Amino acid sequence: MSRKYFSLTLAAALFSLSAVVVCAQTGELRGHVKLKQADGTMAPAAGAAIDVFRTDISGKYNTKTDKKGEFVFAGLPFVGTYVVAASLPGARPDFQANVKVGKDIDYEIVLSPGDGKRLSYEEVNTIIKSGGAKAAAGTESSADKAKRAELEAKNREMMEKNKKAEESNAIVARTFKAGNDALLAGSEASRANNREDSIKKFSEAITQYDEGLAADADQPSLWTNKALALKARGVDRYNAAITNKDDAAKTSGLEAAKADFKAATEASSKGLALLKTQPAAADAAAQARDTNKLNALTVNAEAMRLFVTKADGSQAAAALTAYQEYIAAEPDAAKKAKAQMDAAQMLLDAGAGDKAYVEFQKILATTPDNPDANLGAGLSLFSTGEKIKYQEAANYLQHFVDLAPDTHKYKADAKAILTELKSTENVVPEKTTPARRRRP
Repeated sequence: MSRKYFSLTLAAALFSLSAVVVCAQTGELRGHVKLKQADGTMAPAAGAAIDVFRTDISGKYNTKTDKKGEFVFAGLPFVGTYVVAASLPGARPDFQANVKVGKDIDYEIVLSPGDGKRLSYEEVNTIIKSGGAKAAAGTESSADKAKRAELEAKNREMMEKNKKAEESNAIVARTFKAGNDALLAGSEASRANNREDSIKKFSEAITQYDEGLAADADQPSLWTNKALALKARGVDRYNAAITNKDDAAKTSGLEAAKADFKAATEASSKGLALLKTQPAAADAAAQARDTNKLNALTVNAEAMRLFVTKADGSQAAAALTAYQEYIAAEPDAAKKAKAQMDAAQMLLDAGAGDKAYVEFQKILATTPDNPDANLGAGLSLFSTGEKIKYQEAANYLQHFVDLAPDTHKYKADAKAILTELKSTENVVPEKTTPARRRRP
């Protein structure tokens, strides 16, 4: 039986990048403060003032420790470099330098008896630059001096170990901003159909993100935004290739686009894997982490869709899993419904008719008069080539024709398939609404 109408509905067409979302990643900073008693024992420093100073750019955050001497900040930028200072009435203040966010580190600060001074950023910075001597922070006894010497030695060791981390933070911050600027510029050029410029800008963004990842590969934001840039560049390369009249250039362009789609799935998967390793947290911290994760899930699902439909249909099952994970996490009903339709259409475009039919059935179970779901269900059954399924396929296609406006781009194709089914297979639509199968 001829398949000319089916191929019409699935023919490659120009598609556009609807939006580029730059994911500003945030993370959690937590720690605890202890107070050394006169007898040498340690006790939680409840109610200690916690001052977090951002050192790469101006920024300050404040809180207090709880009854257990613990503190937590949610939603601090991943790319920042921080100093955490603690103070308490009757104690000498102390601090931790070169602190990073989102690394699942429980930072500890130990206070000893003192005058209760509260350190300013200028004082902390002066102490760090001097390489020691915190005597200016308060009056010290002999025991305090010994403890200070011990803590300063420990702090110097930490500063040496974290020197590269501080340098990498600066690289990450710079490349994250530069990459995002290029990504947004590429998106604007893409919307203006200036593909040459958009591809150049997306390439620039990828280069910036790669530099940041070379400095610190554990940055989910860089992986996710790199995936966005790869996906966007792949879209424009694909669109440019399919309109190129030179066969060699077309083939080369399509291969480059497929490589971008594959790389986008790999980058988005790495970013998502990093986010999944973050520990559970409560309230604001959990919300910030979940927002980052939802962004990563969205990018991963879309990258998988493009890879499967344009490059490797054998990965359809993995792509469906990516969509199901995103759908389960998406709180917006409209976005969830769109993702369900996208997942089903992806399977149909990949040639997995039986699997596509199952997904379209899930949509029809709640919205039986959804035109596109009826069209998808009919095409899914028809695409299998199994004549036993043609009757049901015709029923769905006829229901689509009855529901869809005349302006629907696939209405004429559906009518043509119905005509061919009647003339070659003697199959005509039944007048009843297509039967709904139970979910498997």
